[in-house]
Formats: sequence, structure tokens, C-alpha cells
Amino acid sequence: MSRLILVVDDEQEIRHSLSAVFEDEGHRVVSASDSASALEVLTRESPDVIFLDIWMSVGRGEKQQEGLDLLAKIKAQYPESVVVMMSGHGSIETAVKATKLGAYDFIEKPLSLEKVLVTLQNAFQLRDLSRENRNLRQRVARSKTMIGESAAMVALKAAIRRVASTNSWVLITGENGTGKELVAHTIHAMSSRFEKPFIEINCAAIPEELIESELFGHEKGSFTGATQLKRGKFDLANGGTLFLDEIADMSLKTQAKILRILQEQRFERVGGSQTIEVDVRVIAATNKNLEEEIKANRFREDLYYRLNVVPFRVPSLRERREDIPHLIQHYLKEFSVAGSAPKTMSQTALELFSNYTWPGNVRELKNTIERLVIFSDESEISLETVLGVVPGLAASQTKIVNNESVRDRSLKGARSEFEKDFIVRKLTENDWNVSRTAVALGIERSHLHKKMKNFGIEER
Repeated sequence: MSRLILVVDDEQEIRHSLSAVFEDEGHRVVSASDSASALEVLTRESPDVIFLDIWMSVGRGEKQQEGLDLLAKIKAQYPESVVVMMSGHGSIETAVKATKLGAYDFIEKPLSLEKVLVTLQNAFQLRDLSRENRNLRQRVARSKTMIGESAAMVALKAAIRRVASTNSWVLITGENGTGKELVAHTIHAMSSRFEKPFIEINCAAIPEELIESELFGHEKGSFTGATQLKRGKFDLANGGTLFLDEIADMSLKTQAKILRILQEQRFERVGGSQTIEVDVRVIAATNKNLEEEIKANRFREDLYYRLNVVPFRVPSLRERREDIPHLIQHYLKEFSVAGSAPKTMSQTALELFSNYTWPGNVRELKNTIERLVIFSDESEISLETVLGVVPGLAASQTKIVNNESVRDRSLKGARSEFEKDFIVRKLTENDWNVSRTAVALGIERSHLHKKMKNFGIEER
């Protein structure tokens, strides 16, 4: 694959020699004899690699380290540039200085053809990795975009912008599926720590006997199975952000240990004696009411006040129904097949979605759209398709479906329709667990199964 290479050297012979070598390898080459010419080239070209001489003539021909000044300007204006420095007067001090300014490599003159070509290939690999990393970051950023322009979302976004620039700790509350993790990611991405790690730990998913090892790490041989040293989450998050999800699901014993580390920002690994100091910003999240948990002696009050520096509450989808069409459009585009136009949704189907209660919030909406995109053969998803693929949405259809037939429906038909909707609603509230729903309805499980069969309600 042909690449573009910029050669900057005040010696014409060097420029011609390198150009000939690179062109023989199938690459395109542009050259410049001084800093001004090189910067002018960079305004119209985006070279994959730059070979830059350190010592270049200035003024009356006196050699100076002009290349280092140019390197600093290039990295300031084009930070992703891959620059290889060249010098016939190399020294360790000069090489170190060039590296600190952002140079990728340093090669000495007279140039070795083999060394030049090896350095070139390595530089290409670095450039490719840099581009791949940038594209990946862009895709991740798009996938973690906060969708919605409702008053609740506008206020939430404004609060995030305000707190992101600080190092304050944040406590995020809200129902399951509202996007608490997305809020945490957004705060980190907009903070000065965005280039440092974002380490997430689900406090509810780790057994109590292993949580110390997960959070603090352990030394080799500290317990059975510890065959090598392991860095803990606090250690990995040093300089960045630690996201403690489901914070209320930790035991009181673990909460006490967490509190000590949060206060001191230092700890010892399991089985170790060396104290490790860290600089970590903590963002915690929970779907529980921590004040109620404190009253019930299930959560430490001192830990609550340590975490609750800046409280955030993520609104449920029911509280921002006007955002539902925007979310639908976003997910229809996200799940569309590559190379094909995104599906659309009919107005009646949109109204059905807007009137549904969405107990699973945005997560449930996202999963529903993905299912519809997979199983729908039509370019515009109709109301009939929605009710066929996602029968649980039928609970809200009485508000918008068959408005004409409602007036003509008999009392018996209306009663049956209400009973069907009520059963579907209760099934949804109980995560489609038939046994729990039967208890909630006060009927036998077999009786509920019979009604579901009569109404054509399929089990999930």
C-alpha cells in the first residue's frame, strides 16, 4: 500500500537519496529544505511519516538544532504525526530531548538503508494503530451518546458539563435501565482525566470473599490460587476514574474497607505489606434509596456522605416521554444492516411506544428496537408488527388502537379487552414470571395459563 512520506533536510543529497529509496518501495514522497517549507507542506498534505533532520542551516549557513523547534511545532499543530529524527551529531541528550518533544524514533547519519526501512515499517504500524484507536474512540463515543432534548435531559446534561471539569465525586441514582453507566462514562469523557483509565466494577457481581482481591489486588502466593501478582481495580484506575456500580449491594464489612481507602487513597494488596497510593476519582451508582438503606442498617451512613458529594438522579423514561421518538430513531439507525437504509416506524407504532410505561426504561426500549429490526421484513415497522413481535406492548394499545371499534364494541368485548390488557400489564410488572403474576392477580397458576391461551398471550 502506497503511503505519503515527508522528508525535511537542508542537504539536497539526503533528500534525493531518501526520496529514491522510499519511491522504490512504492511510496509517494514530498520534501522540504527548511521549517517554513515543511510547515507549508503540512497545511495541504497529511504524511504518514515525517523524517526530520535535527541540525539544519539557519541564516548564513550556520547549523543549529532547527529540527527540534520544528518538531515541537509539528506535534503542537498535528499531534498524531509520526516523526523520525535524523542527525549526524547524535548524542544521548539530544535523543532524549527529541523523544520528550514527541519524536517516535532517532536514527544517526550516515543513514543505514536497512535501519531506515525497518524504522519506516515500524512507524507505519504506529500510524495505523493510532488511526485505528482514533476511529475506535469515535465509534465508542457515538455509542455512548446521551439522546434526548426533554427538559429533564437538558438539565442533566448541563449538570454533567458543570461537574465534569472538577474532581468532585459523584453519586448517581435512578431506576434500572435509565443509563447511570452512560452518565458516568460521559462525566469521565468530559473531564481532564479522559485519557486515563475508566475502570468499572459491578459490586453486586463479585463474591464477598473475592472483593478485596478485585479492588485492591493480591500478591503472588497470598492465598490458594494466587499464582501471580494481580493489580486491583483501584490500582488500575490510578489517575483516572473508578465507577462503582450497584454500590448498595456490598456487605457492611466491605463497605467499611472501601470507606477507609476512599478517605486515605492508599491501600495494601492482599498478602502484601507495601502501601500503594493512588489518585482516583470515584463515581458510584445505585438503583436503591440509600437513605432508606441507612435506616434499615444495610448501608453505612459515613460512606453515603463520602460518596454523595455531587448527587445525580437519572430520570426514568416515563418522565421524558418526548425523548422516545429520538431514541427510537437513534436505535433504528444503530441496528440497521450495514449498507442499507435504516428502518422507520409508523406513526401509530410510535404512539404505542410513547404511551407504554417502559418499566425497563431505555434498556428495554433499546432491546425492543433491536428485536424489531431483526424480525421485521418491512422498511417501515407497522403497529401490527410491533404487537406481533413484542406482545407486552399490548398493555398500552387501548389508548391509540382501534379507536373506531371501541365505540362499537359490546360490553362483553370491552370487558375481555380490559382483562387481556390487565393481565399483560401484570405479567410485565412481574418480568413475565407466570407464578408471581398469578399470586398478584389472586388466581391459580393453571387458571392464568388458561386465560393467556384464550387471549393469545404468548409466554416470554
